[in-house]
Amino acid sequence: MGTKLPDDVLIVRLCQQKLEHWHCAQLRRVFKVSTGINPPSCVDNSGGTPLGLHVICEKIGDGEPIDTVFVARKSIGKTWRQLKVEGEDPAKARVTTRILRLRGLEEGRNSGPGLDSFARYIYIHGTVFEDRIGEPTSAGCITLLNTEMLELYDSVPEGTPVWIES
Repeated sequence: MGTKLPDDVLIVRLCQQKLEHWHCAQLRRVFKVSTGINPPSCVDNSGGTPLGLHVICEKIGDGEPIDTVFVARKSIGKTWRQLKVEGEDPAKARVTTRILRLRGLEEGRNSGPGLDSFARYIYIHGTVFEDRIGEPTSAGCITLLNTEMLELYDSVPEGTPVWIES
């Protein structure tokens, strides 16, 4: 008996600022992304996107409106556009629309004390900074346009492997 490969795999290519969605060994979609403003790094507080093999361990945001703002992985019940109308700085809305939370699978590289992607709260998520997609701008997360975040979220299950390379 052979090992069954997963139907879906995500590959993030930091140097190209893109995320590839592979389904049944065929390239399904390529998304422009923004990743860490600092060089790639698995170290806590580095601001770099961690490298290596990860898995989507949690999907957050089912049923929320597009542009919904999340704080500590909870919806605040408003979109960043509503915050803007109310006179609040939309730049405070760092995590929007949906969250795909990542867990590193390589002990000593992206999993474990001082370099744990899960403990660092590394996500794939929407952003208020849509005009900066395609250039490194995040604190280590992988961000997409909000409409594309909805598309990706709806097309991959928990347990999807995510390979992040420089």
